[in-house]
Amino acid sequence: MNSLKGENIQLRALEPEDLQFLFDTENNESFWEVSHTQTPFSKYLLKQYLENAHLDIFEAKQLRLIIEENSTQKPIGMIDVFDFNPQHKRAGIGILIQKENQKKGFASEALELLINYSFRHLNLHQMYANITSDNQESISLFTKHQFKKVGIKKDWIHFNNRFKDEILFQLIHE
Repeated sequence: MNSLKGENIQLRALEPEDLQFLFDTENNESFWEVSHTQTPFSKYLLKQYLENAHLDIFEAKQLRLIIEENSTQKPIGMIDVFDFNPQHKRAGIGILIQKENQKKGFASEALELLINYSFRHLNLHQMYANITSDNQESISLFTKHQFKKVGIKKDWIHFNNRFKDEILFQLIHE
């Protein structure tokens, strides 16, 4: 699918071979704050998740895609459409890139591909992202792609014994 292929990366559907990558990523505690995870995932549960990954976004109300580097054809992250609401034509978006692959432009390229795909193929009118106020890299990424800050949820995230504000960013397709 050409609309999900970029110069350096492509977004692709989950495959059974992604089990170890999912297991390692979902159980990496450094990602738990952004993924709202509190407990580890078993390979058994992730295998079941992969078996149901074929569900249509209109049924599952979410879509997870692997971000794969073109040159190595190895997964380097994931990008999600969640809270998909076709009636109101909106969805949330989240992105995660492995630490060793951050700051190389992969997240920006993946976000651009998913935005274009979502507006063109999913017929969305708007997308949103929830970002903690101290996550400057994500704030910069989303504002670079024209997401606008539309609100702040005070003391919204409790992590490592402290509360953080969460900023709501929105992109409306004109």
